[in-house]
Amino acid sequence: MAIHPYLSQTENLPPMPVPLSKYGRVFDLMPEMIFIVDSTRKIIDHNKAAAELTRFSAEELQSMTIDRLVDDDHKSALLELLNKNHDPRILEARMVRVDGTVLDASIEIKRLYASDTTYEVVIATDVTEQRKMELDLLRFSNVIQHTVNPIQITDARGIMVYVNPAFERTSGYKKEELIGKNPNILSSGKHKKEFWKSVWEQILSGKVWVGEVVNKRKDGTLFHTELVISPIIDGEKKVVGFLGAHRDITEQKLLEQQLIRSQKMEAIGTLAAGIAHEVGNPLTSIASLVQVLQRTSQDQFAIEKLELIKNQINRIARIIRDLVDFSRPSNYIIKPTDVNQVLQDALNIVRYGKKVKHIEFQVELADHLPRLQVVPDQLVQVFINILMNAVDAIGEKSGKIQVKSRKVKSQVVVECSDSGKGINPEDRDKIFEPFYTTKEVGQGTGLGLWVSYGIVKNFGGEIIVESQPGHGSTFTVTLPILGE
Repeated sequence: MAIHPYLSQTENLPPMPVPLSKYGRVFDLMPEMIFIVDSTRKIIDHNKAAAELTRFSAEELQSMTIDRLVDDDHKSALLELLNKNHDPRILEARMVRVDGTVLDASIEIKRLYASDTTYEVVIATDVTEQRKMELDLLRFSNVIQHTVNPIQITDARGIMVYVNPAFERTSGYKKEELIGKNPNILSSGKHKKEFWKSVWEQILSGKVWVGEVVNKRKDGTLFHTELVISPIIDGEKKVVGFLGAHRDITEQKLLEQQLIRSQKMEAIGTLAAGIAHEVGNPLTSIASLVQVLQRTSQDQFAIEKLELIKNQINRIARIIRDLVDFSRPSNYIIKPTDVNQVLQDALNIVRYGKKVKHIEFQVELADHLPRLQVVPDQLVQVFINILMNAVDAIGEKSGKIQVKSRKVKSQVVVECSDSGKGINPEDRDKIFEPFYTTKEVGQGTGLGLWVSYGIVKNFGGEIIVESQPGHGSTFTVTLPILGE
């Protein structure tokens, strides 16, 4: 049988108990703990590392059996290995020092033949620090694997080598689609090259970068995260990779936008009341004068122009009425209202117009929805505005409008989806602002959705839109169920 290379020069030793270390000082130079054990499992010799690491004196070690150096959980396994007659004989065990503290050891047993006597050579390597590092790595891995925050790890070139499940959920990609790819697969195009250049300069210098980024999911939707990029540095102070920890703040950004919009609406509402009052009075005078001129004039050209002026005055009057409706408290009566009935009323008004002959309406209304405390006529106005926008988005081509209602926790949710042209991202955040419209001049005032937003907010609800150019739009109105 082959002999361990550390002990090769002891092959022709005289019979024990002549101390082995007297004949081979290389034995004492080895960093591993080495014990020579006789047939009774008694330690008859050992090297210096054995005494230093176990903290027993030479006399103490040579008065005990080898199994006393391992804890109770590993004694039987060690003795079983000593009795085996074939290799490999390897064991992971905890060794006990003189003061009761333990160290993790990787133990290998070799058989040594000296004259007519056989000895067992127990070679134990201290792996305490290695096991500690492995445990720390395991804990770190578990934390990263199960955290709700998206985590990605890249190599020094920025190529992704790991993503956690939260990153998969947030991005919409599977890890197989991300590993080996550059993070720019998530690029939204919202950040300029100079932005990322400054990020790279900072992290390549070994510094941590913290900031907010806008990325794009696999389905094309955007998400906002607060990102911390930490360089991974090896023992030679060299950057070997990067850890990116994200905190999804998409919902927070949405709430911030809604708050800003609400504050803007409140300010505009106050301004609108003043404008409506100041414009309304002179406009009434102008309208009266036009009517007088129409009755007294015989000039056909003048009559045509006066009719044009009258139409424009009526248009301005409608805008002022919308402004007044938004800015002053409602005079309508709040009462328990069946949302499904309101939706049916709105659909009955919209679906029989000239523009909808080529449009298919799909209606899915949940049964037994709780009644809401709202003003029915105002809520009808909200849904008419949304449905008419859907009709206009489809245009002259064939299309489909879906209307759904359902209860979600303590809210009633109504979704209106269309197969129209969709809304550009730069327009999507502005459609609830007054006088903002993407329609041609004269086709819309830009007040319909603004007024609708104000009505829904007054009822304690929310209205949001999701849209992609060429893929239609979905308006979602949520209204609270009071008393639940």
